[in-house]
Amino acid sequence: MNRIDWRGGLFAAVALAAALGFPAVRAADPNALWHIVHDRCVAGEEHDGSPAPCAEVSLAGGWVVLKDKRGIAQFLLIPTARVTGIEDPAVLAPRAPNYFAAAWAARTEMEARLPHPVPRDVLSLAINSPYGRSQNQLHIHIDCLRPEVHDALVARAADIGPDWAPLPGGLRGHPYIARRLNESDLHANPFHLLAAWPGVGPDGLRPWTIVVAGAPGGFILLADHADRARADGAEGEELQDHSCALAQATG
Repeated sequence: MNRIDWRGGLFAAVALAAALGFPAVRAADPNALWHIVHDRCVAGEEHDGSPAPCAEVSLAGGWVVLKDKRGIAQFLLIPTARVTGIEDPAVLAPRAPNYFAAAWAARTEMEARLPHPVPRDVLSLAINSPYGRSQNQLHIHIDCLRPEVHDALVARAADIGPDWAPLPGGLRGHPYIARRLNESDLHANPFHLLAAWPGVGPDGLRPWTIVVAGAPGGFILLADHADRARADGAEGEELQDHSCALAQATG
């Protein structure tokens, strides 16, 4: 796959996605999230200490938490800096924030909107590739796993080791790779962990999606590579359930 500089804007991504046969990304204003974060949440926090319409603004951490308009409890973790997405070199910079760790900590915002407490293996984080996203600003989806995805990960737990390897059977028709991470909090940075895999490398994150699923005692990391032949846009959000049916089942 040709490597293209996506920082020129999401419209280039739309055109390339169409040319390569990927499903069209959905975008009315691809900069809408950036304007909300920069012009309203950050400006409000700096001016009068009000993060609205965000739920939280961390100027020191370099991120905000915003309720997504979709879903009963879906939130987004978004950088306060201009970072386009997984393909942006900024995510691998030496002093870059660990956005996934911040997103995992922000799950409390999501849990507060659920009808019942849920175990960690119901919760997930997802970032889509440029082929499967609608916004030209990095954002991590914080929400529940789909019930069938949760059950598949439980059933295949013994097949998931400490190194990246194909997940037997894939998920939702796509051939994900997976690895286990044995830490209660997300100290390791999933961007670095995927970039360190020989099949990716530091310059090869562009066509990938990453999903972090909570698991007993740690996490399961999942990744999928965009593929023209399968019309797979590497949209890890596909593993999430914005109605959070598992929260109802837990209750």
